[in-house]
Amino acid sequence: MVIPHLIKTQANPSPTVEIDVLDEFGERLTKHIACERPLTILLNWKEVVTLMTLGSQPESLVLGYLKNQGFISDITDIESLIIDWQTQSAVLVTRENVEHIESAMQKKTVTSGCGQGTMYGNVMASLEGYQVPQIHYKQSDIYRALEALSHYNKTYKKAGAVHGCAICQADQVLSFVEDVGRHNAVDTLAGEMWQNQQSGHDKIFYTTGRLTSEMVIKVAQMGIPLLLSRSGVTQMGLELADKFGIITIARAKGLRFQVYTGGERIEFDVKGDARPSPK
Repeated sequence: MVIPHLIKTQANPSPTVEIDVLDEFGERLTKHIACERPLTILLNWKEVVTLMTLGSQPESLVLGYLKNQGFISDITDIESLIIDWQTQSAVLVTRENVEHIESAMQKKTVTSGCGQGTMYGNVMASLEGYQVPQIHYKQSDIYRALEALSHYNKTYKKAGAVHGCAICQADQVLSFVEDVGRHNAVDTLAGEMWQNQQSGHDKIFYTTGRLTSEMVIKVAQMGIPLLLSRSGVTQMGLELADKFGIITIARAKGLRFQVYTGGERIEFDVKGDARPSPK
């Protein structure tokens, strides 16, 4: 779905820059480092938050952030979204009544997200009693997704210092996003799905970051049944995943992974020598 009158004043900036460094022997090298840019979001010209981001997909980031925080809910009411990197601002104008954000912003939880993610208002209250679709997956599905994902992480491979998140379906990576914080990456994917009116019911969500409460909440909002991470998991992340019926798989790398919740919905169909060879 294309937002009417969506405007960008200039091209999105590069995610990396070149700098000179010295190695352990004093030799000069040219390396790439990840960029980190402030982007201040204004909703109907009222300042909401400033995010630190690579800036590669700002429209989807803004849409996903505002939707996940419960500030907007109807994409058809959006009149314009203006990204201006000269002023480092993003202005979204909507016909939707957004007066409720005043009270929501009074209740703020600083999460464990990189760069201190934030959840506003009664996000959890809006998910009370909610469960994602109870889809079953195969062990081989996870292996195929991990193999497909091994061809991504372009910015990380070039410069490091970023997290990657992806939406997968079987052996396809439908979308992959890198940013300086995993909360930005998941918001960007949520914004993409919202724009495309894409269902999450049979998808896999992948992140290079740890599975915290914030990540689980946002994946639940996307309606995705399986959350896959290269990293670890927190206690509250597990409690919420169990509450929402999300399968959580962590420490996933190569041929190894650990299922923390939802194991009864995984069919272990690859045994012993039948496992795919590591790349």
